[in-house]
Amino acid sequence: MGKGDYLGEFELLVMATLVRLGKEAYGMRIRRDIEERTGRAVSIGNVYAALRRLDAKDYVGTRKGAPTAERGGRAKRYYYLEPDGAQALERSRDLFMTVLTGLPESLV
Repeated sequence: MGKGDYLGEFELLVMATLVRLGKEAYGMRIRRDIEERTGRAVSIGNVYAALRRLDAKDYVGTRKGAPTAERGGRAKRYYYLEPDGAQALERSRDLFMTVLTGLPESLV
């Protein structure tokens, strides 16, 4: 497997979040979930940039929700994993698990 076969850290966070959120995965919700789970600030621009990269790789797909009054009549764009994205996420998860297996609990 080459370098491009695995996800970067932030792409992995975004794709794992898509799995967790399921049908409710849209930009701001993805950002909030990552912030809550990692304890770090995440810009919405970084989330959308990662989603565009993942879409270009055919790892994620999108669908539009119904327009809402609270959004000025605009519809939310929801994201989901494509089959190739699920495989990429599994490869990256397996790689990290393999690399981390056997490490002592305390590294200092």
